Amino acid sequence: MSKIIIIVITVLAFNSFHFTKAFGASLPPTIVSEAAIVLEANSGQILYEKNSKNQMYPASLTKIATAIYAIETGQLDDLVTVSSNARNAEGSKVYLEEGEKVTLNKLVQGLLINSGNDAGIAIAEHLSGSVEEFSNNINTYLNNVVKVDNTIFENPHGLFDSEHVTTAVDLAKITQYAMQNKVFQDIFGTKELDWDGETWDTTLITHHKLLKGEIPYKEVTGGKTGYINASGFTLATTAETNKLSLIVITLNSSTDDEAYHDTEKLLDYAFNNYETTTIQKGTIFKLENEQYRTVKNIFYTSSINWKVNKSVNSDGTLDIIEENGDLIANYQLEKKNLATPNIVEKGEKGFSFNLVSTFLVLILSLIALNLYFRFSKSSNPNYRE
Repeated sequence: MSKIIIIVITVLAFNSFHFTKAFGASLPPTIVSEAAIVLEANSGQILYEKNSKNQMYPASLTKIATAIYAIETGQLDDLVTVSSNARNAEGSKVYLEEGEKVTLNKLVQGLLINSGNDAGIAIAEHLSGSVEEFSNNINTYLNNVVKVDNTIFENPHGLFDSEHVTTAVDLAKITQYAMQNKVFQDIFGTKELDWDGETWDTTLITHHKLLKGEIPYKEVTGGKTGYINASGFTLATTAETNKLSLIVITLNSSTDDEAYHDTEKLLDYAFNNYETTTIQKGTIFKLENEQYRTVKNIFYTSSINWKVNKSVNSDGTLDIIEENGDLIANYQLEKKNLATPNIVEKGEKGFSFNLVSTFLVLILSLIALNLYFRFSKSSNPNYRE
């Protein structure tokens, strides 16, 4: 019996090893959320997805878009006068009072940290005059600036509207875009904040259990929760190590425990199987007699179980290819003109054109001076050695 057990264990281990080598990573986790995605923020590569392009209700994950739109298009030190419409908002609030004056920055904090629907309406009315006009404006912004195309927002907060929809991949891209902004990044990662309102003094504490440490996960850097009956539990999470910068979106979980458990499994899967590499700006690549270089830092994410090859194509693009033949990414390079002056780049040996030119001019000048003095000596009859 013991021999059979040893044989079974050996076979399972052998198959597991060969599966990892064949596919470059361990099996993706099984999750219960209806839709999900894991996006690496620096490279933009998708490491996991499930129904990521299905239009769904986002609930309060909408506020990620509202926040970055307000930060980029508004003046954060503006004083906003709260309307009765904002004051009477349904759902989660920061308990604004009609006529209260609050800075736009404080409203964005209340929007993201405490999921204040009243803050969302106050922001919308301040920026666009009405919730309806705000919806038109933010949809244009999301299409033209953030470059998502399956999102339609009818309000700034995510309360139910049958036409208020987005996708997991769009939410990941919106979060990726927003996290490039330092103001958004700081607020999105805030665990608690003292709140001094006209009628409500408290300490706001993020609702996101991974961010505030209720569920320990030290790599988590930011997050937003959401829930309405039609959407189920929705969750946006950012997490980072020196090898990966992750964005995880889960949509329509039956319970918040399911949403968090799925998120943990997706984070574990990505951190255990992938890494992102940087190719520095100015790195030289050769193709026959031509040279090409990167015009900016570029990033690619690959399986830690695979080696990576780099290949330059005749059109000047760089292919990043895993050893199993899969194309990871493709980047446009700049052709390097060797006939013009340029600074020596990483990966290039020798002198720069300017240095060589200076050296040649100096040599020619010395030769000319030598010839001049020789000519002067031979043409002067009074000259004696």
